[in-house]
Amino acid sequence: MPFRFNATELPGLLLIEALVFSDERGFFMESYKHSEFAAQGIGEHFVQANQSRSFRATLRGLHFQKPPQAQAKLITALDGEIYDVVVDIRHGSPTFGKWQGMHLSAKNGRMLYVPAGFAHGFCVISEMADISYMTSAEYAPALEGGIAWDDPDLKIVWPVDDPQLSQRDRGWPCLREIANEFRQ
Repeated sequence: MPFRFNATELPGLLLIEALVFSDERGFFMESYKHSEFAAQGIGEHFVQANQSRSFRATLRGLHFQKPPQAQAKLITALDGEIYDVVVDIRHGSPTFGKWQGMHLSAKNGRMLYVPAGFAHGFCVISEMADISYMTSAEYAPALEGGIAWDDPDLKIVWPVDDPQLSQRDRGWPCLREIANEFRQ
């Protein structure tokens, strides 16, 4: 098996470790294999791939896309390192409003599977980071949503105090203020 699938504290959120084969030439790893993922309950058909480059202290998030175009995501750090944060926003979930953070880097080869019903964001902790993520639904601007990165109810501990944010990410409301259709 080329992957190890690790459960997290948030049901459905999986930390995935790829098996890396290294030698004097470099390395090889499988970064996705539908049959392996499906055997672990990740049956999504990913329809869009995105890549971003960000610099130290950039924070992107916390984002989600609303039904009927809700997105599951598979996130990978191609270069650099990020602190990735996921928040459960599914009403009725025993972990509603809880968050989990983890380090993803090109060096550790970890990937993160984020099901629909979770808000996602990350902060760059290396000089620069290239991030790739696949989504299970195409981007639909009218259905995008977000939560304030510094929502006082969530109490997320980010690795920077004064992140670089987009204007859009500065304006997201707190979780308790959003109209949210996600249900467990």
